[in-house]
Amino acid sequence: MIVEDIVSRVLYRDALVLVIDKPAGLPVHPGPRGGETLVQHLDALRFGLPRRPEAAHRLDRDTSGCLALGRHAKALARLGGLFAGCEVRKTYWALVEGMPAAEEGAIDLPLARRSDDPRSWWMKPDPAGDPALTRWRLRGRGPDGSAWLELEPVTGRTHQLRVHCAAMGWPIRGDAIYGVAPRQGGPGLQLHARALTLPLYPKKPAIAVAAPVPPHIRPGLSACGWAE
Repeated sequence: MIVEDIVSRVLYRDALVLVIDKPAGLPVHPGPRGGETLVQHLDALRFGLPRRPEAAHRLDRDTSGCLALGRHAKALARLGGLFAGCEVRKTYWALVEGMPAAEEGAIDLPLARRSDDPRSWWMKPDPAGDPALTRWRLRGRGPDGSAWLELEPVTGRTHQLRVHCAAMGWPIRGDAIYGVAPRQGGPGLQLHARALTLPLYPKKPAIAVAAPVPPHIRPGLSACGWAE
């Protein structure tokens, strides 16, 4: 990724926050395997401030779309409070393998780590785990048995949407951990952080930002009735 590319991905900017369109396949933070990360490119988004912005929440490496960045420490603290208090509305679009029986619903299923290894982020449903709630709505059906879902995680657990969808019997297409996709050569995770609504300023309307649909998800969405 070059400087011009990351700057072109800025969807919203003010004195406290940036929202960018994170590409699929790029991890936000360094991991044990090394390689390119988003953090390496954030200096290009200082826009005159002495320090680079930092991510206020998480997006998986293979998830595309809206990512909020705090532009300084106070902004990060304010954003962190909003995310921790479940005050941010997060809307995801997903293509899933399978067909929900209803038009909408909620998944209330606690989650816990599969392993005690602190390096492992894989999760599992567990009655003794942390509370996790996802609201969902069916947006379209595909001729191949797939479905287009709009997902709103009320809580923000690791891999929450992926585990919840898999537990319901309709894993997200391209998910090689919780779904049926191959580890190599699959279609890529069909999960997109479509929109964020941030109630950042008490006396102003909430900031609402939407990310464009990336190329790797467009064919599946189109088959389910999405029109650009």
